[in-house]
Amino acid sequence: MEYNFREIESKWQQKWNEDNVYRVPNRSDRPKYYVLDMFPYPSGAGLHVGHPLGYIASDIFARYKRLKGFNVLHPMGYDAFGLPAEQYALEHGVHPATSTEQNIRNFRNQLDKIGFSYDWSREVNTSEPNYYKWTQWIFLKLFKSWYNRKTAKAEPIEGLVQIFETEGNANHPIPNSQFQINNYPHVTFTSEAWKSFDEKTQQTILMEYRIAYCGYGEVNWCEALGTVLANDEVINGVSERGGFPVVKKKLRQWYLRITEYADRLLEGLQKVEFSEAMKDMQSNWIGKSSGAEIDFEISGQQSTGNKLRVYTTRPDTIFGVDFMVVAPEHELVEQITTPEQKVAVEEYIAYVKSRSERERMAEKKISGVFTGAYALNPFDGRQIPVWISEYVLAGYGTGAIMAVPCGDERDFKFAQHFHIPITNIIGDAFNGQEANPTKDALLENSGFINGMVMRDAMEIVINKLEEMAIGKKKINFKMRDAAFSRQRYWGEPFPIVWKDGIAYPLNESELPLELPYVESYGPGPEGEGPLANIPEWTSRGLETNTMPGYAGSSWYFLRYMDPNNQNEFCSKEASDYWNQVDLYVGGTEHAVGHLLYSRLWTKVLFDLGYISFDEPYRKLLNQGKIGGDSRIIYRIRGTHKFVSAGLKDQYETDELHADVGMIDGFELDTEAFKKWRPDYADAEFILENGKYICGSRLEKMSKRYFNVVNPDDIVERYGADTFRMYEMFLGPIDQDKPWDTKGIEGVHRFLKKLWRLFADEEKGLIVTDDKATAAELKVLHRTIKKIEEDTERFSFNTTVSAFMVCVNELNDLKCHKKEVLESLLILLAPYAPHVSEELWHLLGHDTYILDAAFPKFESKHLVETAKEYPISINGKMRTQLVLDLNATQQEVEEIVLGNAVVQKWVEGKQPKKIIYVKGKMVNIVV
Repeated sequence: MEYNFREIESKWQQKWNEDNVYRVPNRSDRPKYYVLDMFPYPSGAGLHVGHPLGYIASDIFARYKRLKGFNVLHPMGYDAFGLPAEQYALEHGVHPATSTEQNIRNFRNQLDKIGFSYDWSREVNTSEPNYYKWTQWIFLKLFKSWYNRKTAKAEPIEGLVQIFETEGNANHPIPNSQFQINNYPHVTFTSEAWKSFDEKTQQTILMEYRIAYCGYGEVNWCEALGTVLANDEVINGVSERGGFPVVKKKLRQWYLRITEYADRLLEGLQKVEFSEAMKDMQSNWIGKSSGAEIDFEISGQQSTGNKLRVYTTRPDTIFGVDFMVVAPEHELVEQITTPEQKVAVEEYIAYVKSRSERERMAEKKISGVFTGAYALNPFDGRQIPVWISEYVLAGYGTGAIMAVPCGDERDFKFAQHFHIPITNIIGDAFNGQEANPTKDALLENSGFINGMVMRDAMEIVINKLEEMAIGKKKINFKMRDAAFSRQRYWGEPFPIVWKDGIAYPLNESELPLELPYVESYGPGPEGEGPLANIPEWTSRGLETNTMPGYAGSSWYFLRYMDPNNQNEFCSKEASDYWNQVDLYVGGTEHAVGHLLYSRLWTKVLFDLGYISFDEPYRKLLNQGKIGGDSRIIYRIRGTHKFVSAGLKDQYETDELHADVGMIDGFELDTEAFKKWRPDYADAEFILENGKYICGSRLEKMSKRYFNVVNPDDIVERYGADTFRMYEMFLGPIDQDKPWDTKGIEGVHRFLKKLWRLFADEEKGLIVTDDKATAAELKVLHRTIKKIEEDTERFSFNTTVSAFMVCVNELNDLKCHKKEVLESLLILLAPYAPHVSEELWHLLGHDTYILDAAFPKFESKHLVETAKEYPISINGKMRTQLVLDLNATQQEVEEIVLGNAVVQKWVEGKQPKKIIYVKGKMVNIVV
């Protein structure tokens, strides 16, 4: 009876599917446990061996918790909308609906071969109308809600309308303090004024409160491609695809008012089990800071009556301000620029429009231009030059900063670069230069904070600013409201109709608003989405943008709880039962975007009473990446000759990547290489010792580097159980590690050795009902303890090692006893489910192994009852014997003197003395 893994794995995968082994109810007497993977985008390339790493880890834990007596929800689905799917479809000349369906079918097939315990009856697909109906429904709830700062939660917009009708908005200021309408600043209004506004004005004001709202924002517009590009699609001012010019363009965009939830998002991090690194990433993205907003008057002819408002975390440094820097996009730039500087400013703004925000933030080169305008320091009346520079972004703070060169390195370098005089003062801090009139004036004006610690000085200055009505204390956040629309085809349509510039929500009974099927699609006019080209769509006034990829992924964990509910996104009963995700497994690349947005949606749904928890994920486990071990070949420059790695230094060479499938270890199959590509057909090789040896490099696993390993190939060659255990064996789950196919052989040998404990190729099943010895029980219970402890802390690589040690020790003990092996199989089932299931049934069970109970550790089996003693004759060790630790002197003497080796060295003489030191040694004196 041999270990035929292909037959075994195929057989049990089919049986598990037929018997719905992994289907779980929404009610159970067992405690619940929810294990979730960050669900994948189904790419056309399918899975490579790096993708399943997190899935295997979550599957192990899901199976383990089921064995521990939990009702485990472990679902899977597909994040099928978004730019990648649209681009793949365009590149391959197919409709995204068609390519997505094909890709999902391929993904499902690959996942099934690895033997995951997914409840496929709960499968979701974000691009299916029966799913995105509820994405649209949740969007309408966001649109119809506002954030009440008094109660610190989202509430229906109707309640805000009632407040406006009875008391105006004095107690609920507009979130955007610079909001204006019809050139009249409606920052505050009375109930009478509200009632006098026409519908369009009222709806425009309400839009400024809605959690999902529409505004105008700058995007990367590529005229040649006729589309809007994401920041990472723009490189040095041109499109990554085609190299066409890209400029900034203001377009109507939808946003989520996530900034209102900034404090709650920060506070929520204290209630979840995320790594400290993950918490830091989210905290830094939110970027909470405390300081003051200060209004500076613009002097001279360029004064328009508007104030230049800045936000600073150090208002006490106002006495050292030497210049102001304004974002090039700032609304005051055009108004304050002098005629002499107009051309220079316009040229600079044109340059900045070609730059992505990411490039601007990362740029180390100093650039900027003087507007010709001056602001007035409110304390001493000094004129402060106003510059514009790309390092200040319109979306951060107020889009303007006060620069203090003697207290900030970046400001100092800017001042040096443009020869701006530096005052050398921050409050009472001087740099030792001799007094001058300017410094004397500053000293006089800053005297009220001399000698104070920074915190007290800041408080005093803020009080002064408030007294002068030119500033106020302000909590600020680096995080901006989340852009929530894309000028793409393949995404959820917004359930919004536009009439006379007013956004009206569709009735919920009209959902889903289905994405219209078109054979081909292209960008709409002036940066609009492809839906703007469909007359049947635009004639109804429907929104032409679509939702971004993260729309469906912000709430999918809830739909898994109740996937077939046609009346609700998720029943309260189901969400109350499953509650938070207990374990969420995914990569750190989603640390900010997806996690923050999902946390936001959860908090809004909680506020509105649809669910009873406000954090979606209780514990987060971030798996590392599996890197590809690339193989490098060396082409002699300008030739078709390739030189082996050991000889390459003798030539001038270019490095190229070769497909790892043609390479055995480091040796290149030169014939396969010549057939790989037409331009390599006439390749010649300079060998070393008759072989072409490649170089190696650990890189990201990618088709680009030809270092992708298909899990299908590994499963076909070694089996799914070997693949699962080897992925875990590679190293700690949260660390990056390289893939090395050669290393998998050891894990495969381990499973064969495990099989031989149960079965012999000729005799068949060799398991006995004999009672286990103390030594065998000791091996078993030491393994139970190790596997349970390490699985609980996700140390899966050490559990695989523990299994190997256990099997080796049981082999040494020639243990074939059911009492021991049955428990070993249950321990192994989460890691190698197929072979465990097969052997479990060979032992005579007619139930599935996951219905068994996890073995209980009994510490008594690890208590030492015997010890190996060195046996000496006249002080020289001659042998070793295992003796009972509780044996008496007489018992020890009888056992020792009866040993053949001892009898040989004693030579028939009567011992004068036998010295027995319990737990240490035995010495016979003759």
